[in-house]
Order: sequence, then structure tokens, then C-alpha cells
Amino acid sequence: MRVARRALLASMMASLAAPAVLRLARAEAPQVTLKLHHFFSSVSSSHDKFLAPWARKVEAESGGRIRIEIFPSMQLGGAPAQLLDQVRDGLADIAWAMPASTPGRFAKIEVFELPFVPSGRALVNSRAIEDYAAENLRDEFREIRPICFSCRDRGILHANRSIGSIQDLKGLRLHVANRLASDAVNALGAQGMSFPMPQVPMAVTGHVIDGCLDPWDVVPGLRLHDLLKFHTDFAESSLSTSTFVLAMNKTAHDRLPRDLKTIINNNSGQVAAGMAGAMWDIEAKAVADMVRGRGDSVTVFAAEDVSHWRKATEPVIAAWLKEMKAHKADGSKLIASAKTLMAKYANEPEPQATQPPEQKAATQPPQRPEAKAQVSAMPKADAPSSPPIAKPVPTKRLDIPL
Repeated sequence: MRVARRALLASMMASLAAPAVLRLARAEAPQVTLKLHHFFSSVSSSHDKFLAPWARKVEAESGGRIRIEIFPSMQLGGAPAQLLDQVRDGLADIAWAMPASTPGRFAKIEVFELPFVPSGRALVNSRAIEDYAAENLRDEFREIRPICFSCRDRGILHANRSIGSIQDLKGLRLHVANRLASDAVNALGAQGMSFPMPQVPMAVTGHVIDGCLDPWDVVPGLRLHDLLKFHTDFAESSLSTSTFVLAMNKTAHDRLPRDLKTIINNNSGQVAAGMAGAMWDIEAKAVADMVRGRGDSVTVFAAEDVSHWRKATEPVIAAWLKEMKAHKADGSKLIASAKTLMAKYANEPEPQATQPPEQKAATQPPQRPEAKAQVSAMPKADAPSSPPIAKPVPTKRLDIPL
């Protein structure tokens, strides 16, 4: 009898303890796992110094209830131009994408890619474009939920010869990042050419191109400083830049519990835009200092020296204004809005590099051996895996801006 009674008591105690054990297990396990997809390599600044820290911040503030798995280098498949469609269709929960990958689809955001319209600082542009988006981009991005918008570091003319004036550009063949950059280069007398970023070094050594109009951050990963020793910059404005959006699937956001939704929202907007803009500026300064330290030529045009460049590229802006009219949008008003917002943030302090905390492996999804090998072979630059070609085909318009 005593044995039976003890067994009964033990069984009751176990039954009472079981729900607590289950609750503890549920508390320790992530309630939501989100897949973040992008085309940069896993060792790029965009991945390592923005997307991964942003993901860790969200995870930490959720107490581990949100887990964000990051898939770099297009590991979930597809092409960079398909990233926003992947988010819209739920193939990825979040994506870091370039709207310019699909020229003409997001027309109003292109105001920040017009020649000499954006600031020379990514942080200023990123904060400005975030406010601009709230006023002007809701319709263009209605199929997804933007977490933040950002502008990359300004485009620098990297060439195999010194560029001290517009005349020095005549006849040069330059890799460009987007269609408006191509138009600007063509207006200046050079020829804009488009192909995947990893092919730029081979195109330089094969004399297919004479240089590129690309941001500082691509230089070390592709070792362009070993190939192109002359760099031309503009002090206060930017001849070229590229816009980005960190976007989330609407359904994935809406089905989150209210408190987890709040955590995502609290890490959206200016919080995320500021992180991205600071990342671009810190990387640009570090690379520019490195290039100068190696003894390369860096020419910086002051504001008063850019008037001829601005005048030469005015037809690019005029053509864009005509396109906007076809979209039934007031392009002049959009440019004025962007400039007003950039002036609002012009006095933002220069971001300072800090020692990053040790990265948690949790932000990286498990990879098959062959996938891991593919990622490790990627350069620090910002393009998906693609086999090099001996001679890229030049185009005057950008089809796949990487």
C-alpha cells in the first residue's frame, strides 16, 4: 500500500512539473525564425558590419524569441534583381536589395542616384532617403514592408590614368553601378559599361575597361588599388551612388506577436538607416586612407571646381524629369524634397569606427560543404557567385547593377 501511495504521489508531482518543463523549453527556443537574403559576400562590410549586427540587435532585444538566419551571396537562389520579388512572394522573409537592379520599376527613388544631387556622405543620404521614402515611396514599395532605406558610399572614379578635368574622361571605358551612372558617364564623354562586379579586375587587366565609377568599399575586396592607381573624388556632392532597401515580407511581419512586431518596428526607420549609412561612411574613409597611405593619387574636386561637371550632366537630369512626367510625378518637386532633407541632416557627426563585438555564429545558417566553399571563394566585393568571363560585353545601360 505504501509503495502504491508513493508511486501515486510521484506521478502527481511529475504531472505538475511537466508543464513547467515545457514552458521552460518553449522559452529557450526561438518562437520565430526569419530568413534574410542578400547578394553581398559573407565577408563584405554590408554583411559583417550592418546586416549581422542589426540581426543580433533584434535577436537580443527579443530575448532570443526571434532568430534571424542570414543567407549571403544569393544562397537561397535567384538573382539580385529578384530579391524584392522573393520578399513579396515569401521566398525570403527579409532582403537587402538594390532597387536599381530593376531599372524603371522604382522610379521615384532614383532621385538619389542622379549626378551631383546626393551628398558625398552616405549617412546624410541614408537619413534623408528614409524621410523621403515616408513622403514619396509608399506607393512604389506597397508590395513589401520596408524596414529602412539607405544610400551607398559615393562613386569614385578609379582609373589607370589621372583625371584632372572632364577632358581627361574622353574615350575612357568605365564600369558603372546603375543606369543613371551610365548616363552620367556617357554625358561626360566616357563610355559606361555594365557587368558583374567580380569581373571588373579581369576587365581591367584585359584592357576591356580603363577604370570604374564605383564606391570605395569595393576596392580592397577586388584589389582594385593594385590595378588602378588614380582616384578622383568630389568633396561635397556625389557623381554617383546606389540606393538600397532592407525589406520584409508583409505577412511575415503581420503574423508576429505584438511584442515581437514592436521590436522589429523599433529597429526600423532611422535606427536601421543610420546603422547602414554609418557603415558605408566608415568603410569609405578606411579605404581612402589606405589608398593614400600606399602612395596612390587621390584627386578631390572642391565644390567650386564642379560647375563644369554639373553642367555636362544636366541632360541626364532633364531626361529623368521627362521620365517622371511620364510616370505622372513631379520630378522637380522630388529633387527639391531630397535636397531639403539632405540639408536637414548635413551636420550629422562623422561616424567613428568602433571595435565590433565578437560575431555570433547564430546569424549564419548551416551550410552544405559545397555552399561554404562557394562563399569562401567570394571576394570582399558585393556580388553573387558568378563565373568570370574573359571579355564582358559592354552596354550603355545597366541591366544587373552589382
